[in-house]
Amino acid sequence: MSKFPVDAPKRKVIKALEILGFRIIRKKEHISMERINSDGTKTPLTMPNHTKIKSSTLRTICTQAGISRNDFLDAYNKI
Repeated sequence: MSKFPVDAPKRKVIKALEILGFRIIRKKEHISMERINSDGTKTPLTMPNHTKIKSSTLRTICTQAGISRNDFLDAYNKI
């Protein structure tokens, strides 16, 4: 099983999340994103607005947003 990238660039993480259907709502100290699901519900996601995102933070973001490790890594590696 592949590992999350260590110190991933923020831009690349955001692009990967956009591939997974999330869109940016707000950018301040944290970046707020959300995805509208097929049943009409919304999945929120909040991440720190740092230039690099740690692998442990990525793991937490994916867990809270219901994104599997493989789905995130597939989207991340497409960029």
